Amino acid sequence: MKRLAVLLLMAGAAWPVAASEFEKPMQLKGGDEIIKVEAPGYAFPCLADLDRDGKADLLVGQFKEGKIRVFKGLGAMKFGPGEWLKAGGEVAQVPGVW
Repeated sequence: MKRLAVLLLMAGAAWPVAASEFEKPMQLKGGDEIIKVEAPGYAFPCLADLDRDGKADLLVGQFKEGKIRVFKGLGAMKFGPGEWLKAGGEVAQVPGVW
């Protein structure tokens, strides 16, 4: 079966895939402010329960300086004000950002 899949992929065959449906876009707020990403917009927001309280926190990367802003999850897609992700008491930066 693996061989057949590999051969089909090599031959350019494609399996039918159902169309995905997404909810309408919405603006999220961190505290009282709309959460924005900086230009040129290469942020990759994601949800993770960083503080293990059972509520998803929102992480938004900053392209320019490689920092990540964390918005504490309050439940029901509501978030507290953003704070920079810290490691060892210092603002964490992802190396290798342009």
